[in-house]
Amino acid sequence: MKKEDCFYLGKIVKKYSFKGELLAKLDTDEPELYENIVAVFMDLRGNLVPFFVETSQLHKSDLLRLKFEDVDNETDAEALIKTELYLPLELLPKLEGNKFYYHEVIGFRVIDNNFGEVGIIKAINDSTAQALFEIDRNGIEILIPMNDEFITKVDRGNKTIEVNTPEGLIDLYLED
Repeated sequence: MKKEDCFYLGKIVKKYSFKGELLAKLDTDEPELYENIVAVFMDLRGNLVPFFVETSQLHKSDLLRLKFEDVDNETDAEALIKTELYLPLELLPKLEGNKFYYHEVIGFRVIDNNFGEVGIIKAINDSTAQALFEIDRNGIEILIPMNDEFITKVDRGNKTIEVNTPEGLIDLYLED
């Protein structure tokens, strides 16, 4: 399994018991979807290694308490702290309407209700306070905030996202 075929689920943050149990912080708004997973991939020195789950349960809403097969003591558990967890992309729940996963919209065309076709989404920048569409318009980078009020329609069939941005926002990037 390659990392590009997977999505980031979360990270192991600490030990839970002397029996090898661990707590993972999940990167999701719906941690309950992953309460009964049977296996995960762990990033061990750049390789995704499958680990089978004996038991799992939610712990304090956003943490998942995990007991892995063959991780039976504190020493084994300690070695896995800060390890990233991944699952295959096909296990992602399907989103509908105007909700989408970041990886899903790369390559989509962005069309603004006032401006017209803006360009192609080449990346999502989520390192700022508000995530941004990074759009390529003939070699010019245009950044549009991923604000629910701006996104009017996500059309998966035609690979387009319609937006309604404040007047002049796109022009800021095109003026010399």
